[in-house]
Amino acid sequence: MSIYWNHRVKNLSPYIPGEQPRQGGLIKLNTNENPYPPSPKVIEAIQKAAGDELRRYPDPACTELRSVIARRYAVMPEQVFAGNGSDEVLAFAFGAFFESAAGKQKALPVLFPDITYSFYPVYAQLWDIPFTPLPLAADFSITCTDYKQRSGGVVIPNPNAPTGQALSPSALVSLFRFHAQDGEGSSVVLVDEAYAAFGKDLEVAPLIHEHPNLLTVHTLSKAASLAGLRVGFAIGNQELIEGLCRVRDSFNSYTVDRLAQAGAVAALLDAPYYEEVNQKVIATRDRVSSSLRALGYEVIPSQGNFICIRSLQKSGPQFLSFLREQGILVRHFPKPRIADFLRVSIGTDAEMDRFLEACERFRAV
Repeated sequence: MSIYWNHRVKNLSPYIPGEQPRQGGLIKLNTNENPYPPSPKVIEAIQKAAGDELRRYPDPACTELRSVIARRYAVMPEQVFAGNGSDEVLAFAFGAFFESAAGKQKALPVLFPDITYSFYPVYAQLWDIPFTPLPLAADFSITCTDYKQRSGGVVIPNPNAPTGQALSPSALVSLFRFHAQDGEGSSVVLVDEAYAAFGKDLEVAPLIHEHPNLLTVHTLSKAASLAGLRVGFAIGNQELIEGLCRVRDSFNSYTVDRLAQAGAVAALLDAPYYEEVNQKVIATRDRVSSSLRALGYEVIPSQGNFICIRSLQKSGPQFLSFLREQGILVRHFPKPRIADFLRVSIGTDAEMDRFLEACERFRAV
């Protein structure tokens, strides 16, 4: 605790990312990265962009990238915001649409699940936004009706992480309508679709035309195998996008660099490649889930590129430690209700076979 930190920094509880090991030989299933490489067209586009033009600032409006995203989601470019990873986009969205305690007397809390992406409460604390975590149901699903209450806004990850459960678009529409009241009663419903590509018919971005309070947030880290490139985007009505731009331009107008924009455009234009890749991930996820259940493990049904599992004989920390000894990294969240669960990213078939072998050995320990 430094004497030079201000009150805000002293009271922050920063997000802790998954381990990024330096040593080789480990099976890395702890940060939900796509196990397959990006499209060769992405590498080609980045190499082409890595020339003399790097001396110039990138396009601050990300014009080409936003146009490609707009075509992909059947919206207008003016309804798209591009940022340096979805984490940055989320941070801007919290600052733009959810009222801080200092900004409004008796500001209503933002609602999100109690077991979810642990960056959400960090953003709320950073912006001094009151928030209320709502408990997941006994099966770890989100109970949509719980969110039909007056609030300062709603954040729904769909699918949720680390559980992998998802809501149907029809259930989400009921939330958009409930929170689209007249005047000050209206609030933004933010749907975080980081893992939507690994579910079935989950995307709701095109619904912004009927629901002006809907903002969807996306990343190319998972579905496009570009976690190292850091590109995310949001889709919403033009007023929401302008709000994001106002926050961004109060920090840094040039957030997405030239190489990232070039690679992101190439990825979005090579949909057939990623459809094949992500179908492999889905097939592996379903196969591994079935195998783990057959071994006697509890597996929460998932629509993400990960699964959340539990040994019925030993604790989560024991399971985590054993897998680490086997050279397999997974993610553990020491929180009530999920302390005995591990979140396991889906790797290649060969990696997941080694993981299953380790799980079989763990049963005999």
